[in-house]
Amino acid sequence: MTLLNAKFVLSCMTRSTKVRAEVKRLGAWGRLYERSHKGWRKVATGAAALLALAMGYHVIFGQNGLTAYQQKRQDAQNLDRQLHSLQKENDQLKGHVERLKSDPNAIEHQAREELHYTRPGEVIYTLPASAPGSTTAPEPASTK
Repeated sequence: MTLLNAKFVLSCMTRSTKVRAEVKRLGAWGRLYERSHKGWRKVATGAAALLALAMGYHVIFGQNGLTAYQQKRQDAQNLDRQLHSLQKENDQLKGHVERLKSDPNAIEHQAREELHYTRPGEVIYTLPASAPGSTTAPEPASTK
C-alpha cells in the first residue's frame, strides 16, 4: 500500500469515527440526518423514476400526447372521406347541370319529375305519402 492510499484510508476512518461520535452526541436528530444522508441516492433514484413516469404519462395522455394525436389522425381521415364523397357528389351535379343545358330529353325528364307535367293523354297517379308511425305491424292479440 502506498503512502497516499494509507493516508486516504486513515482519513476516511477518522472521518467516519468523528461522524459517529457527533451522531451519538446529537441524539435523534443526528441519527435522522445520518439516515437521510446515507439514503440520498435512493431518494434521488426514486425522484428520477417519478419524473420519468410523469413525463411518460404526459407523452401518452397529455394535451399533445399520443392519444390526442390518434384522435386528430382519425378526424383527418374522416374529413378526407367526407371531402371525397362531396367531390364525387359535386361532379355528379355538374354532369347533371351540363345535361340539362344541352339535352332536351333531360330537361323534359326533370320537368315531368318535379313539376308533374304530362304529355297529352297521360294520367298521373300519385299515392299518398305514408306516415312514419303507420308502418308498424299490428300487435298480436294476447291469449288468456
